[in-house]
Amino acid sequence: QVQLDESGGGLVQAGDSLRLSCAASGRTFSNYAMGWFRQAPGKEREFVAAINWSGGIVYYADSVKGRFTISRDNAKNTVYLQMNSLKPEDTAVYYCAFRGGLGTYRRIGDYDYWGQGTQVTVSS
Repeated sequence: QVQLDESGGGLVQAGDSLRLSCAASGRTFSNYAMGWFRQAPGKEREFVAAINWSGGIVYYADSVKGRFTISRDNAKNTVYLQMNSLKPEDTAVYYCAFRGGLGTYRRIGDYDYWGQGTQVTVSS
C-alpha cells in the first residue's frame, strides 16, 4: 500500500499563489508517476497535472497551463503543485494520485492510490 499525505490548501484571493505538496510513503517503487486532480462542488473529478518518474515529462490541463507547475523531489518522495494567478474557478478539492511505472498518466483510472484531498478556495 501507498499512503499519500497532501498539504498546502487554503483560502486565498484571486491572483494569489499556493503550493500544494503530496508526500508518498509505504510501499516502495523503483519508478512511479504522480498526478494532481481536482473536484469542484457538483462537478466530476478532473485532471490538472501529471509528472513522470524523472520529472522530465509533464502534462497540464488547458485550464491551468501557464499558471500551474508540477514538480517532484524523489529524495523526499514528494510531488508539488505550484499554483499562481489563482482564479475563483480553481476552487476545488485537490487530490494527488500515484501509480508505479515509467509513463505519464492523465486519466483517473490510470492511478492506483489517492490522497484524501486538500481544499483550495479562491475568493474573487
